[in-house]
Amino acid sequence: MSRRSGTDDAGSAVVGFVLVSLLTTVVFLGVLQVALALHVRATLVDCAAEGARYGALADRTPADGAARARELVAASLSPRFAEQVEGSRAVLGGLDVVRVEIVAPLPVLGLLGPGGVVEVDGHALAEAP
Repeated sequence: MSRRSGTDDAGSAVVGFVLVSLLTTVVFLGVLQVALALHVRATLVDCAAEGARYGALADRTPADGAARARELVAASLSPRFAEQVEGSRAVLGGLDVVRVEIVAPLPVLGLLGPGGVVEVDGHALAEAP
Protein backbone atom coordinates (compact mmCIF):
# COMPACT_ATOMS: atom_id res chain seq x y z
CA MET A 1 0.00 0.00 0.00
CA SER A 2 1.49 3.28 -1.08
CA ARG A 3 0.79 6.63 0.52
CA ARG A 4 1.21 9.91 -1.20
CA SER A 5 2.47 12.60 1.07
CA GLY A 6 1.35 16.19 0.56
CA THR A 7 -1.07 15.57 -2.31
CA ASP A 8 -4.23 14.97 -0.28
CA ASP A 9 -4.58 18.64 0.72
CA ALA A 10 -3.78 20.14 -2.66
CA GLY A 11 -6.25 22.94 -3.46
CA SER A 12 -8.09 22.77 -0.15
CA ALA A 13 -6.96 26.25 0.90
CA VAL A 14 -8.54 27.76 -2.22
CA VAL A 15 -11.82 25.90 -1.70
CA GLY A 16 -11.85 26.82 1.99
CA PHE A 17 -11.25 30.50 1.15
CA VAL A 18 -14.08 30.53 -1.41
CA LEU A 19 -16.54 28.86 0.98
CA VAL A 20 -15.67 31.14 3.90
CA SER A 21 -15.77 34.20 1.64
CA LEU A 22 -19.20 33.22 0.34
CA LEU A 23 -20.56 32.68 3.84
CA THR A 24 -19.07 35.98 5.06
CA THR A 25 -20.60 37.83 2.11
CA VAL A 26 -24.05 36.36 2.75
CA VAL A 27 -23.88 37.28 6.45
CA PHE A 28 -22.70 40.81 5.60
CA LEU A 29 -25.53 41.32 3.09
CA GLY A 30 -28.05 40.03 5.65
CA VAL A 31 -26.82 42.49 8.28
CA LEU A 32 -26.90 45.28 5.70
CA GLN A 33 -30.49 44.40 4.80
CA VAL A 34 -31.59 44.41 8.44
CA ALA A 35 -29.94 47.81 8.89
CA LEU A 36 -31.77 49.12 5.82
CA ALA A 37 -35.13 47.85 7.08
CA LEU A 38 -34.54 49.42 10.52
CA HIS A 39 -33.52 52.70 8.90
CA VAL A 40 -36.71 52.78 6.82
CA ARG A 41 -38.87 52.01 9.85
CA ALA A 42 -37.15 54.62 12.04
CA THR A 43 -37.49 57.25 9.31
CA LEU A 44 -41.19 56.47 8.89
CA VAL A 45 -41.78 56.70 12.66
CA ASP A 46 -40.03 60.07 12.77
CA CYS A 47 -42.02 61.40 9.79
CA ALA A 48 -45.31 60.22 11.32
CA ALA A 49 -44.48 61.88 14.65
CA GLU A 50 -43.48 65.13 12.94
CA GLY A 51 -46.66 65.09 10.84
CA ALA A 52 -48.74 64.54 13.98
CA ARG A 53 -47.03 67.45 15.75
CA TYR A 54 -47.65 69.66 12.73
CA GLY A 55 -51.30 68.61 12.45
CA ALA A 56 -51.84 69.18 16.17
CA LEU A 57 -51.09 72.90 15.98
CA ALA A 58 -54.05 75.18 16.74
CA ASP A 59 -54.32 76.51 13.17
CA ARG A 60 -53.81 73.12 11.43
CA THR A 61 -55.90 70.02 10.75
CA PRO A 62 -55.01 66.31 10.78
CA ALA A 63 -55.05 66.45 6.96
CA ASP A 64 -52.30 69.10 7.13
CA GLY A 65 -50.30 66.75 9.35
CA ALA A 66 -50.74 63.88 6.90
CA ALA A 67 -49.64 66.13 4.03
CA ARG A 68 -46.55 67.19 6.01
CA ALA A 69 -45.69 63.57 6.81
CA ARG A 70 -46.15 62.66 3.14
CA GLU A 71 -43.72 65.42 2.11
CA LEU A 72 -41.14 64.33 4.67
CA VAL A 73 -41.32 60.65 3.66
CA ALA A 74 -41.05 61.51 -0.03
CA ALA A 75 -38.04 63.74 0.63
CA SER A 76 -36.21 61.35 2.95
CA LEU A 77 -36.96 57.96 1.37
CA SER A 78 -38.97 57.84 -1.85
CA PRO A 79 -42.42 58.93 -3.03
CA ARG A 80 -43.52 55.28 -3.20
CA PHE A 81 -43.17 55.08 0.59
CA ALA A 82 -45.58 58.03 0.98
CA GLU A 83 -48.59 56.65 -0.87
CA GLN A 84 -50.67 55.64 2.19
CA VAL A 85 -50.58 58.41 4.78
CA GLU A 86 -53.67 59.28 6.82
CA GLY A 87 -54.32 61.82 9.55
CA SER A 88 -57.16 61.70 12.06
CA ARG A 89 -58.22 62.85 15.50
CA ALA A 90 -58.40 60.31 18.31
CA VAL A 91 -58.81 60.16 22.06
CA LEU A 92 -56.05 58.46 24.04
CA GLY A 93 -56.28 58.36 27.80
CA GLY A 94 -59.00 60.99 27.77
CA LEU A 95 -56.88 63.43 25.75
CA ASP A 96 -57.61 64.70 22.25
CA VAL A 97 -54.69 63.79 19.99
CA VAL A 98 -53.85 63.95 16.32
CA ARG A 99 -52.79 60.62 14.84
CA VAL A 100 -50.84 60.23 11.60
CA GLU A 101 -50.59 56.67 10.27
CA ILE A 102 -48.21 55.58 7.51
CA VAL A 103 -48.45 52.23 5.72
CA ALA A 104 -45.40 51.67 3.54
CA PRO A 105 -43.47 48.82 1.95
CA LEU A 106 -40.71 47.36 4.10
CA PRO A 107 -37.78 46.50 1.87
CA VAL A 108 -36.87 42.83 2.03
CA LEU A 109 -34.34 42.69 -0.81
CA GLY A 110 -32.79 46.13 -1.20
CA LEU A 111 -34.90 49.20 -1.89
CA LEU A 112 -36.05 47.88 -5.26
CA GLY A 113 -36.83 44.26 -4.43
CA PRO A 114 -40.00 42.71 -3.11
CA GLY A 115 -41.08 43.78 0.31
CA GLY A 116 -43.47 43.37 3.14
CA VAL A 117 -45.56 46.10 4.73
CA VAL A 118 -44.83 48.19 7.79
CA GLU A 119 -47.43 50.27 9.63
CA VAL A 120 -46.30 53.10 11.90
CA ASP A 121 -48.13 55.95 13.55
CA GLY A 122 -47.37 59.13 15.42
CA HIS A 123 -49.45 60.94 18.03
CA ALA A 124 -49.39 64.51 19.28
CA LEU A 125 -51.56 66.32 21.80
CA ALA A 126 -54.00 68.53 19.89
CA GLU A 127 -53.88 72.24 20.73
CA ALA A 128 -57.12 74.07 21.39
CA PRO A 129 -58.08 76.45 18.55
